[in-house]
Amino acid sequence: MIALPISLLPRLVPTRALLEHTRSMTLADPTPDTLLTATEARALGCLIEKEFTTPDIYPLSLNSLTNACNQRSNRAPILTLTDGEVEQALDGLRQKRLAALFSGADARVPKFRQTLDNEYPMETAARALLAELLLRGPQTTAELRARAERMHPLADLAEAERLLSDLAARPAGALVRLLPRQPGQKEQRWTELLTGEPSLPATPSLANASLPPPSQVPAASSAQSPSPEIEQRIAALESEVASLRSELAALRAALGDA
Repeated sequence: MIALPISLLPRLVPTRALLEHTRSMTLADPTPDTLLTATEARALGCLIEKEFTTPDIYPLSLNSLTNACNQRSNRAPILTLTDGEVEQALDGLRQKRLAALFSGADARVPKFRQTLDNEYPMETAARALLAELLLRGPQTTAELRARAERMHPLADLAEAERLLSDLAARPAGALVRLLPRQPGQKEQRWTELLTGEPSLPATPSLANASLPPPSQVPAASSAQSPSPEIEQRIAALESEVASLRSELAALRAALGDA
């Protein structure tokens, strides 16, 4: 048995004060220092997903995680990340205490697992819903419930709604948010906040929309005239039509004489 240096013991055996400090960190709201990049969000979503769906190969090697990040099913958008980019994302997740290196006795290559509960404790089903948001972006409650069931069963839409509402109403700060319904959408969509506040398109109401002054409204009589190129094409077509009409008249005359 290898003896560990005493200097390492405080890191491996947390004191009561350290445990209390850790507990306070688990309730922390995402800050600019802890917000995820798009690649980190994809990697974290994949780690959570694969823990549910393929427990026999979890934790994941770097190669397996890269393949998971780039797979074409259950992803939006489709990415083509390199091992180096995924490794950089893992470094960021480990610094933010959201992923860890797994060093099991049978691990031939370095493997990685998600540690989301270190910072954001939540129900298992809620973690599946959050993973879907990380993997596919904003979705309706119905979409999330249907898609997350491959990871964890959800009784009905009401349960999915409750879990999402709990994530949105965390005392320490929301992890998801219900977006305003956008033009052309029938239902509102949920988005995750681990990557920061979403940027929404400006949708001013008709009541607040300002009309241009009359001087800026083009009059019907001031319609722009065709360009010279278009005029030439029109003239050529008119000439061709006239020629065809002449030929048709000559053909009719010949048939009449016959």
